[in-house]
Amino acid sequence: MNEIKEIVSKIKKGTISWLDLKNLTQNQHKEFLRYAYNLKKRFFGNKLKIYIPNQQFPAISITGSECALNCEHCNKKYLESMRDITNPNDLKNFLNNLYENNGIGALISGGCDPDGAVPLDGYLDVIKEIKQHTNLIINTHTGLINKSTAEMLALSKIDIVSFDVNVDEDIIRDIYHLKKEVKDYKIAIELLKNHNLNIVPHICIGLYYGRVKKELETINFIKEIFNEPNLIVIIALIPPKTSIHQFEMPSPESISKLIAVTRIQFPKTEISLGCMRPRGNMKVKLEKYAMKAGINRIEIPSRKSLNWIMEYDPKINFQFFSACCAIPPKYEELARSKVSDLKVYQNYI
Repeated sequence: MNEIKEIVSKIKKGTISWLDLKNLTQNQHKEFLRYAYNLKKRFFGNKLKIYIPNQQFPAISITGSECALNCEHCNKKYLESMRDITNPNDLKNFLNNLYENNGIGALISGGCDPDGAVPLDGYLDVIKEIKQHTNLIINTHTGLINKSTAEMLALSKIDIVSFDVNVDEDIIRDIYHLKKEVKDYKIAIELLKNHNLNIVPHICIGLYYGRVKKELETINFIKEIFNEPNLIVIIALIPPKTSIHQFEMPSPESISKLIAVTRIQFPKTEISLGCMRPRGNMKVKLEKYAMKAGINRIEIPSRKSLNWIMEYDPKINFQFFSACCAIPPKYEELARSKVSDLKVYQNYI
């Protein structure tokens, strides 16, 4: 237990190293996760929030299948699963129709331009109009925006900016193929903060070819720039099948250690396991480890994982929402799902 106290002390000071965590014994790892889980229970009780976007909260690509970056981990494949809407008037019609058919909201995303920004400008007047006349929750991926776009985002009254936080210049160069620096990410975040936008930091674990590299520095950076954000979303690399480079699979154990670090650094912050994470044989194991490590939100978990957590913590209480996992708590009643228990949930996944 003394070893865990030392680890926790280093985390709070921001001096923890990956070697410290990597060298934990199996029993120490178990105790470390138990510490994080108890911290989650202290501030969030027995609730586990489950998010099921489905058709009520679709993801939209305003660039279709186009992206200027061809990132190593994505190479446009994530755009393929989004609804292709590349005209502002079509977006307006789609969102109005979504609202009239009991939609909850939408993620407005897309590929990036050569500077690493999602080209939102031509769509923000439409989003502003939609926000004036409907109660749809609008989440956006912005990328490395400029001052003008930040001002327009604020005027549009969007609800969420989902921002991938990165402090690794090797990732910027080798994975994103961007001619940018870490300071450009800091500038974009400061622009969003200066316009009082609701930023939800996202941390992608294993983005550098599946290896843990500067994730701890990213967690410390979020602490420095946001202090105590309302929500952090953890995602994890899905190794691409088409890249010419060799990618590893980040292990559930490694991911759980970084989630636990996040929970200890941010005890009062909601932490979600987002939708981008490995599937297949690893899915249930990863979800179990993430729940042990102190998440209180999860998007589309396996029913097996939920059955397991009921055994791990018999007092667990599920809440279901028809939205993406980045929505603010103030919208929870609006997004409340018709799903009431695991039997019904099985029909939604």
